[in-house]
Amino acid sequence: MTDEAHDDLQRLITERMLELGLSYRDVAERGGLPRSTVHYLASHGGAGRVPRPVTLERLAVGLDLPMSLVRSAAAAAAGLSVGTTSVNDPEVEVLIASLARLSPADRRHVAALVRSLLADGVQSGEMRT
Repeated sequence: MTDEAHDDLQRLITERMLELGLSYRDVAERGGLPRSTVHYLASHGGAGRVPRPVTLERLAVGLDLPMSLVRSAAAAAAGLSVGTTSVNDPEVEVLIASLARLSPADRRHVAALVRSLLADGVQSGEMRT
């Protein structure tokens, strides 16, 4: 299956498993889920359905990811949008839309860069615009 065939939740699960060197069984045991559930979520498209909240919570624990990230990926996989407040700035819209296409590791790097830029602006008494 090519990357384009994977939905957001499938990509999140498989990329995180690769990043941490985890198997379906490892994720299942860490999160208290059946192995078959982890495998199903990683290998079958969302088909318009969002998994139950408890399943997403346990998946987040098993993958050691924030619940908000897992919830957003599951919603996107089901064709739903989460947090769609418009900022009326094309550059910000492109940045936000592009983040979903990055790997979890790359998103963490971007987040660290943003925190660093914001901290530099606060320390120097100026905010970047």
